[in-house]
Amino acid sequence: MDFTNLKFFMDEMAKTQTVGNAVEVYLRGKRVFQYACGFSDLENKIPMAGTELFQIYSCSKIATVTAGMQLLEKGKIILTDPLYDYMPEIREMYVKLPGGGLKKAHNPILVGDLFSMTAGFDYNLKSPGFQKANLLTQGRMDTVETIRCVAEDTLSFEPGTHWQYSICHDVLAALISVVTGKKFRDYVKENIFEPLEMKDSVYHHTEETLARTAQQYRFAGEEAGTVSSGKSQEESHKFGGRFQNVGKKVAFILGEEYDSGGAGIISTVSDYARLAAALAGYGQGISGERILSEYSVRLMRHNRLNEAQLKDFSRKHLIGCGYGLGVRTHLAPERSGLLCGLNEFGWGGAAGSCVIVDADAGLGVFYAQHTLNSGEEYYQPRLRNVVYSCL
Repeated sequence: MDFTNLKFFMDEMAKTQTVGNAVEVYLRGKRVFQYACGFSDLENKIPMAGTELFQIYSCSKIATVTAGMQLLEKGKIILTDPLYDYMPEIREMYVKLPGGGLKKAHNPILVGDLFSMTAGFDYNLKSPGFQKANLLTQGRMDTVETIRCVAEDTLSFEPGTHWQYSICHDVLAALISVVTGKKFRDYVKENIFEPLEMKDSVYHHTEETLARTAQQYRFAGEEAGTVSSGKSQEESHKFGGRFQNVGKKVAFILGEEYDSGGAGIISTVSDYARLAAALAGYGQGISGERILSEYSVRLMRHNRLNEAQLKDFSRKHLIGCGYGLGVRTHLAPERSGLLCGLNEFGWGGAAGSCVIVDADAGLGVFYAQHTLNSGEEYYQPRLRNVVYSCL
């Protein structure tokens, strides 16, 4: 193995695409590479050390669907069950009609629809349901009560007919809470974080975690993914900055009791790489602890989208991929043009984090940066190619 290409790629990213980045790579349960470069705080020129906390946004979904699969293994849920069996408020749903108006949904939302983003929800966090929940909970936004209010919102389409990126995994977090009788954060801590010794992973900031979190930025005035612009980080900073510090708030964490299954985790690269390594071990962590069975990991990475739904799953960096139980999965290298193996899976986050798992190769990777509008179409396919070139 030679990780020169990955080091050079990250150095280039830190010069042109983001303020700083860090990565850890596991192969068959052993850490084989770790690296950090750039800055965790551009204004004060504090180098990225790789020990900082990151708000990983949608990479949180990997932990959420892992928790859901644990309940499947325990016989607590079945993917083909109607969601209303567990949450009666979601029995009667209404669908928006293309020309305006509403109709009663014919199909029930199935538990599996939450995993695979086919339930018909959207990502409007200012919907009437969320606003009602804010008033009823006086801003605390308890996860289960919030989703019960959101059940009053209309769906974008008939459940099971399309794929749409949405609050599905927040609803899944509420389901997990209902089924287990625990706060979602507590279930994940007890059943994923603690067994994998992920001691720095949390769902809500404290003063201590906030202080340890890397500064968060946004590209200002230029689109992400423009390496050809030739502007180095130093030059951009000198001339007023291509990177704008936007503070450490996460818009998807709506209140002190809202445990977002879709975007709630704050973690270190070392911590979340342990989850990637466990999935790469077909559910067995680096110290031998097992969080899932091999069969669950195989089911997670199995494409669940039909031909019509795959047309909805059409982002440029997802060409040649399908979508399984909360993860993209690599189906067709002849279409993707990527070096990664068949059934390689994972997901990314809004500020530039990325999980890469190839259980057949025993490969688990977690990469993080802290730049919103991070140019995922640029860095994600390149990152995957570079990682595989090093093996």
